[in-house]
Amino acid sequence: MRTLYYSHPDFLFHETGIGHPECPDRLRSIEKALSAPEFSGLIRQSPPLGTERQIRLIHPQFHIDAILEAIPEQGEHYLDHDTVLSPGSKQAAFRAVGAVCDAVDKVLTGKADNAFCAVRPPGHHAEPQLAMGFCLFNNIAIAANYARQQYQLERIAIVDFDVHHGNGTQAAFYNQPNVLYASSHEMPHYPGTGHPAETGVGNIINVPLAAGDSGIEFRQKYTHIILPALKIFKPELLLISAGFDAHKDDPLASIMLVEDDFKWVTQELMSVADHCCKGRVISALEGGYNLKALAASVAIHVKTLMTDRNNIE
Repeated sequence: MRTLYYSHPDFLFHETGIGHPECPDRLRSIEKALSAPEFSGLIRQSPPLGTERQIRLIHPQFHIDAILEAIPEQGEHYLDHDTVLSPGSKQAAFRAVGAVCDAVDKVLTGKADNAFCAVRPPGHHAEPQLAMGFCLFNNIAIAANYARQQYQLERIAIVDFDVHHGNGTQAAFYNQPNVLYASSHEMPHYPGTGHPAETGVGNIINVPLAAGDSGIEFRQKYTHIILPALKIFKPELLLISAGFDAHKDDPLASIMLVEDDFKWVTQELMSVADHCCKGRVISALEGGYNLKALAASVAIHVKTLMTDRNNIE
C-alpha cells in the first residue's frame, strides 16, 4: 500500500506550556516510533501551509481573524482553560490544514492509497465559530468539505474513535446528509455532547462507551452499529479522526482499549473503504496523551494502513 505520512517541524512550535497534555512531545514520540525499519515503506510528506480559503470551508472569516489576532508575540495566551496559543500556533494550525487537504489531493488523484497526518493542534472539538478542547481549526471537517468542493464527492464518511466526542465535527455537518459522522466516545465525559439522540438529519451516529469499557464493548458497537451504517452509506472517501486516548493507559479518560483494538478498528474501516471507495482513507491525529501508549497505538494504526489487504488472510 502507498501510505503517506505527513509531519513537519512547525507542529512542534505550537507551545502549550509546561504540564499541558497536548504537547510537542506527542509528535516526537510518534516520529521515533515511525522511524523503525518496518516503516521504511512510508512515503514521508512535508505538508504545505493551508490557506484561509481552505479554512473558510468550515470556519467563518471572523473566527479565523479572532484566532490570528489572539496569537501572542511571546509566551502563551489561553482562549479558554485548556486551549492555548503561542507564537508558533499560526504556522502549526495552517500546516495541519495543509496536510489534510494535500492528503485529499494525493489520495483522490491516485498518487497514494491512504494517508496518516501527524498534526497538531488537533481539530475535532473546534466548532465553526468556536475554538475549544485544544483545537483551533477543525482539520478533518475542512478535509471533508475540501474533497466535496474540489472533487465533487457526494458522500463522505468521518469516523471518530477519539475517546472524546467530536462536537465540532458534529456541529459542522449536523444538517448535511452528504456527510456521515460516526463517533465512539466515553460518556459522560468532555465535552458533554454525543448522545445517541443527536442524529442530525440521519447522518450523525453517536455510540457512547461507559467508563471501564474495554475492547469487547468497543468492537461490539462498531460491529453492530457503525460498520453496518458505513456500508449502507457507501462513502466515496473515508476520513478518520484518529484519537488514541481511549487507550487504557491514557490519563484523560477511562476506556480500556489496547493497541490491538486500534489495529482491529483500522482493519475494519479499511475493509469498508475497500468495498465502497477504492480503499481511499485519510486519517488525522486527534488525541492521545500517554506518550508510550500513543506511540505504540499510532504505530499499529499506521502499520495497518500500510498493509496490503490482499495479503492479510
